[in-house]
Amino acid sequence: MTQGNTEVITAQSRAEIDAWIAKYPPDRKASAVMAALRIVQEQNGGWLTNELMDAVADYLDMPPVAVYEVATFYSMYEHDPIGRHKISVCTNISCMLRGAEEVVAHLEKRLGIKAGETTTDGKFTLKTVECLGACVGAPMLQLGKKYYELLTPEKLDELLDGLE
Repeated sequence: MTQGNTEVITAQSRAEIDAWIAKYPPDRKASAVMAALRIVQEQNGGWLTNELMDAVADYLDMPPVAVYEVATFYSMYEHDPIGRHKISVCTNISCMLRGAEEVVAHLEKRLGIKAGETTTDGKFTLKTVECLGACVGAPMLQLGKKYYELLTPEKLDELLDGLE
């Protein structure tokens, strides 16, 4: 593989990726693919472009399709621009049984968008995801890097009102 496409990855992002690569045996640097995708996604304002995914493939000496498989499998990777605040609502069985559908419906009504959409002002993106691994706190959501659990309409309104 060539390293010709890696210039789209900033020096800071390359340093972070290198720290992850160092955690694996030298012949297993592809193991850092998930971290590398997260790092370049953050570098790019929260979403991945084909150019960035190709650069990760070059940087990790992987076939581009292998990077695309990872990037399209996991819900934490975005392929379109997102709002300043990404809200990911867990809709797996524990959250569903404890009111995830009502959480989604409340957020859709409050934000004026459907799950999978971004508000016209670019402030919020609303997603449903399969599992966030916090079943004990169902229903729950992730906002940015923080989890909010045991949600009610009142808690949702308080959360949204506190955002800029």
